[in-house]
Amino acid sequence: MVELQGIPVSPGVAIGPALVLDADGYRISRTLIDANKADQEYARLRSAVDAVAKQIEANRLETSAVAGDETGDIFSAQMQMLNDPRLHGELRRRITTDLHAADYAVNRVLRNYALALRRLENPMLAERAEDVLDIEKQLLQQLGAFDEQPLSDLTEPVVILSHNLSPSETANLDRRYVQGFCTEVGGSGGHTAIVAKGLELPAVVGIGTFLDSVANGTRVIVDGDRGKIILDPDESTLASYQQRIKQSQTLSAQLAELRDLPAETADGTRIRLSANIEFPHETGSCLERGADGIGLYRTEFLYLASTEEPSEQDHYEAYSQVVSEMNGRPVVIRTLDLGADKMGHRPLAEQEYNPFLGLRSIRLSLRNLDLFRPQLRAILRAATHGDIRVMFPLITTIGELRQAKMLLTVVARDLKEEGIPHRADIPVGMMVEVPAAVVMLEHFVKEVDFLSIGTNDLAQYTLAVDRSNEYVADLYQSSDPAVLRLIQRCVDVADDWGKPLAVCGEMSSIPGRALLLVGLGVRNLSVPPLALSRIKKAIRSVSISECKEIAERVMTLDSARDVDVYLLDRLGVLVPELVVT
Repeated sequence: MVELQGIPVSPGVAIGPALVLDADGYRISRTLIDANKADQEYARLRSAVDAVAKQIEANRLETSAVAGDETGDIFSAQMQMLNDPRLHGELRRRITTDLHAADYAVNRVLRNYALALRRLENPMLAERAEDVLDIEKQLLQQLGAFDEQPLSDLTEPVVILSHNLSPSETANLDRRYVQGFCTEVGGSGGHTAIVAKGLELPAVVGIGTFLDSVANGTRVIVDGDRGKIILDPDESTLASYQQRIKQSQTLSAQLAELRDLPAETADGTRIRLSANIEFPHETGSCLERGADGIGLYRTEFLYLASTEEPSEQDHYEAYSQVVSEMNGRPVVIRTLDLGADKMGHRPLAEQEYNPFLGLRSIRLSLRNLDLFRPQLRAILRAATHGDIRVMFPLITTIGELRQAKMLLTVVARDLKEEGIPHRADIPVGMMVEVPAAVVMLEHFVKEVDFLSIGTNDLAQYTLAVDRSNEYVADLYQSSDPAVLRLIQRCVDVADDWGKPLAVCGEMSSIPGRALLLVGLGVRNLSVPPLALSRIKKAIRSVSISECKEIAERVMTLDSARDVDVYLLDRLGVLVPELVVT
């Protein structure tokens, strides 16, 4: 049994056989052969070895001719590895004795060799692991072992283990079979993490290098609550986690009884509890859990989940479906919140060395009006079907806000001239995500109908931490006192001007932090659908005075760790059933 620690990004527990995707995106399944075909399978391997040897020798000759014999000798070293008698002895044993298919034997034997080399203290020998993996890939290519689309033809439950998963890959996971996933890289606030929550898949990221030591089919436990994975668990550990799943199911059944009850504190203060969604199909989950509306519709996944740029009609159909299914409940649509580096449909900018500080979100939209106009037109058209509100992300200057509002007015005028049904009077809001917006909030608040704090980016920009970078993940904390003081200022300004303010970042989906936000004066929370019932339970279990006491105490603390320890302690006293033990 091996236990590895990472970063929790989506709660819950998943147990199942591993489906391992390496950085090249291929997998080799554990396949057995009939004993009477072992010699034939070994002969197939020998043919592959001969073909790879010819290719390596061709590479050596070509490289030597261009770059000299010393460089060409790199391939001589590969040839020695390929012809190593011990390697062939191990491969033969795997095929003729263990009855492994040739491709699986190659995958496991050469991965074990590479892992052993990487563990050596000699850096020069450790570097040879890459040569071993190169040989493995060439042999697998000769054996015809690659599955170029390993996630497209699943027929049984699996746990995905991968170097990384892009947001679009995550969005396209088949939830009938994928129980959960974990990756070697990634952070808690990235889009992949957000999609995982939207799909309600237990997930852990930022594990570090581990794929080389895991075979397909290995039993894996993904603990999305504690941020760890367990490879090949022993029976007692497996039984413990199976019991946790049963307890979670029991709690979920109890929380389901809150569906039609309001998110109201024990002493009668109403908190508006809405949902964050990425996909139209999530509305069903929102309604099942009693959401008051959609507080954040992340429209960028219309772009990420498709190989083509969405048209105005694509936008319109998605928004119309959501607002119609929400049946009169408000739907807040956030306009495109991507960086130019993620817009694969067409080049929108040169390579940026720091994309989080570059051309993204509202900046990208205002620089590419042919991208922005179709989305705004679709929003105004879909507003004829229900209560739609529009929200602009990453607003930093008054000029950006005014330019976005002006374009919305122009688009409404165009629709009117074209005789296309629409609404021009929808509420307009802005995301508060950068310290500059907080500092100047008295000026912004006069020009919008509502405000929404995006704690994911607010924490990132306040603390100077890339929220998708696992190397600094420990510094990315929305409970940092600096972030909390900015939130408190936003609440004060919104109250002074009588403007609605919500918190729609991931911070509001953590029960202890949600109670803190209520104590700071926030009366509108928007959370992933999976978190709705838990946050409602937390709110209904406390009084406003208890929440204010929590906030008062927290504002005296000077570190995120102290804040989180205190919040967990208070949650354990006030709502113990929500504490994961």
